[in-house]
Amino acid sequence: MKKLHLFVLKTYIGPLVSTFFVVVFVLLMQFLWKYIDDLIGKGLELAVIGELLLYTSAGLVPLALPLAILLSSLMTFGNLGENFELTALKSAGISLQRIMSPLIILTIIISVGAFYFSNNVLPYTNLKMRSLLWDIQQQRPEMQIREGIFYNGIDNYSIKIGNRNFRTNMMYDIKIYDHTQRRGNLRVTVADSGFMRITEDKRYLVTTLYSGFNYEEMQERSRHRRERRHPHRSDDFDEQLLRIELSGFDLQRTDEEAFRFNSQMMNLSQLEFTADSLNRRLSKEVEEHTNDLIRQSFFRHEPYIPQVRDTLLKQQERPPRKPADIYALDDSLTNDDRIMAWDQAVVDARMIRNQITTTKTNFNWQNRLIRRYEMEWHRKFTLSFACFIFFFIGAPLGAIIRKGGLGMPVVISVLFFVLYYVIDISAQKFVKELVVPAFPGMWISSIILLPAGIFLTWKATTDSAILNTETYYNFFKRVSGFFNNLINNKPKSLPEDEHSFTMQ
Repeated sequence: MKKLHLFVLKTYIGPLVSTFFVVVFVLLMQFLWKYIDDLIGKGLELAVIGELLLYTSAGLVPLALPLAILLSSLMTFGNLGENFELTALKSAGISLQRIMSPLIILTIIISVGAFYFSNNVLPYTNLKMRSLLWDIQQQRPEMQIREGIFYNGIDNYSIKIGNRNFRTNMMYDIKIYDHTQRRGNLRVTVADSGFMRITEDKRYLVTTLYSGFNYEEMQERSRHRRERRHPHRSDDFDEQLLRIELSGFDLQRTDEEAFRFNSQMMNLSQLEFTADSLNRRLSKEVEEHTNDLIRQSFFRHEPYIPQVRDTLLKQQERPPRKPADIYALDDSLTNDDRIMAWDQAVVDARMIRNQITTTKTNFNWQNRLIRRYEMEWHRKFTLSFACFIFFFIGAPLGAIIRKGGLGMPVVISVLFFVLYYVIDISAQKFVKELVVPAFPGMWISSIILLPAGIFLTWKATTDSAILNTETYYNFFKRVSGFFNNLINNKPKSLPEDEHSFTMQ
């Protein structure tokens, strides 16, 4: 039996490792496609790009690991079924559960490891990846000068070119506006052609210009504005070397503490502490707002109209103390005071309504923030549970379809994973919008697929052919034959005279 278990493990581990890295690579390409505009044209070193891809790959494990387990289990048992090895083992009296037992133990170990990874490693890699990606996005790009558009990426300079030869990197119709003196467009350099390059230390932009001139308006100090003549100076040149100092083109690393309070950068204990603190603060704010609303708005102690205040005092002096009689108050007022009182009441009601609306928006925002921490807390467990469920979907399904390779298993795996992912994304949206609590919302996809895994395991154990086309063909053939017999054996209608009855 040990040889059988080793054989099953060797058959399973190879596809598991290969499919895991393939899925991570595909998801990583999707990440690069999404952030390609933030990465290109910034002169990033290979070490920085490799560091970003490494941290991003670690963050893709929650998506890649369940899909790899589903696909590898489908391929393993599909190959065993296609080569009749599974049939030979069953004929020898070995049940499917016994064949799956080493893989079940391995899946449990992988699930525990996935929980440890999600709780300890993933927050660290997410923190590193987010901070590094933020630094890259904030880095100023190198010279991405487009034709016919002013480039303002360099402090105190504005550059425009007419056209550009990308083979020789030669630029034509160049205009450079110097704003270093903070006096507007008073210094301009115009050249027929030229080319630019950045020094190796990225501190200077060296521009070689040909056939142009420099124009500069001189500043003249005069007491009277009418007497100013606006002198200027113009210098022609055949070739000129312009050196511009650059700043902000090197990668600046941000302090990671600024990102540490994000829910994806915390472990279970930190998520529990943060969610509990936010819940206590929200409960305290709700209680304070309710008391202030009752004390200052609903039961105002000092009415604006003196006559109303006097009537209230007289009503409250009579024992026992009762709520104010609104009708008596209204009858005690004159017409002008009554109009003033009702107008003031309408104004107060509108103010209270606006205050309640603003406070409700604030409370909803705090609830959504708390939900993010609660969702991340449950996500630590859903990854491990998803690995377990996908194994019990893939292994029996592979034993049923008996097809190995990368054809049918890939299609079925993608369908199940897309179903799981769509349900999970929809449920997360409902949780974020405060439609459902975090517990059922984050677990609904696993709860839906769990019965499918149990059903498939039962069918594979009983050697059911649920995916055999012949089974469904014979079923529909029997159903059509049944209806054909009903139509052919239908009793004929009786003559018209046999339906008549004689009245005696």
